[in-house]
Amino acid sequence: MNRPSVLLDRADLHASLSDPALLSMTFLNEIAGRFPDAVSFAPGRPVEDFFDPADLHRYLDTYIEHLTTEKGLDAAGVRRELFQYGRTKGVVHELIAHQLERDEGITCDPEALLITVGAQEALWLVLRALRATPRDVVLATDPAYVGLTGAARLLDLPVRPVPEGPRGLRPEQVRERIREVRAAGERPRALYLVADFSNPSGHSLDVVTRLELLEVAEQEDVLLLEDNPYGWFRLSDTGRPPTLKALDTGQRVVHIGSLAKTCFPGARVGFAVADQRVTGPGGPALLADELARAKSMLTVNTSPVSQALVGGMLLEHDGSLLGANRRQIGVYRRNLRCLLEGLRRRFAEAPGVSWSSPAGGFFVVVDVPFAVTDALVEEAAVRHGVLFTPMRHFSGSARAARQLRLSCSSLDPDRIEDGLDRLAALVRAQTAAPDA
Repeated sequence: MNRPSVLLDRADLHASLSDPALLSMTFLNEIAGRFPDAVSFAPGRPVEDFFDPADLHRYLDTYIEHLTTEKGLDAAGVRRELFQYGRTKGVVHELIAHQLERDEGITCDPEALLITVGAQEALWLVLRALRATPRDVVLATDPAYVGLTGAARLLDLPVRPVPEGPRGLRPEQVRERIREVRAAGERPRALYLVADFSNPSGHSLDVVTRLELLEVAEQEDVLLLEDNPYGWFRLSDTGRPPTLKALDTGQRVVHIGSLAKTCFPGARVGFAVADQRVTGPGGPALLADELARAKSMLTVNTSPVSQALVGGMLLEHDGSLLGANRRQIGVYRRNLRCLLEGLRRRFAEAPGVSWSSPAGGFFVVVDVPFAVTDALVEEAAVRHGVLFTPMRHFSGSARAARQLRLSCSSLDPDRIEDGLDRLAALVRAQTAAPDA
């Protein structure tokens, strides 16, 4: 006898599952799948030109050699390292600590590192740890990365926006916003930001601003959550400022790193440098240890095989991600220059159209004289064969409603030129419409 199927009411599920922050990525992924021939400026994906399956075998062999010659493991130990669950805090922490010191000038105890399933897990774990009471909130740049707002929504952690100016965050406005939040009876725990080529705005902070933000964090007793997926990808080899963590002398910064863009996203390896001291019942510990407790109940551990692959890649390049990404950096520079020049040629005289000019990264934001909705994205895909990301997915501001984000990282110049021609046709059609 067949019994009636269970029907679950969405009202009986967690409200975050219907939140726009969680729906954004689903919408964009689905529409890209429906229109595979469209030129897609939507995803911030790494270039695939240099992916070679043969490299995976070599990386694994390199890491195994490291285990035997440097770590002194026998055959049984190697098997255990690769095939068993493994250490919750990760097994390539020493290699990543070396890379951070070599490439970033960040000196940290390897025990202050937690290796995670992508940077997204690291971000979720930090937010989980910081939400101790219903009064706790996190501040974030506006516009903000949807991964931050979505993770916070899953945790019932309110996000209080701090608007970016023409040059990114202003420390005095951060201080003002912290005090406004406190005056409203809430407890600001941290400020989330991407200091280098922010997603989605593309803004970067100069050294003076970084030092002032550290001073604000100390005086107002908040943490800075520094996400750093794009810092390598500058248009020039000169003028690269130190990360917030490299400038941090008071353990005010939790540094979140991703190996998706600098190694390969399929490994799903990220990390958090969480060297803050924790006191109280249970004895002293590092914040990384507390995060590991939560991780043990979430993903148990990060795949040792994935860690071995990125570990082997690091070892092949003497521990330097900068060295490992020389070719990719050249591609991203070429693509960004092509995108910016292509926008200039097509829209320099277009009324109401302007765009950002980032000094690196993957993203350019374009202002247009019409509303940029999800319905317009579908129309652009159907009628013009081009995709982009509405900025309304990152911000609720009035300006964001008339902005779109273009990503050029995974396209070649011919594809960028073709896509911009299609985008120009869309802009002409929208501005010529009677209700424009």
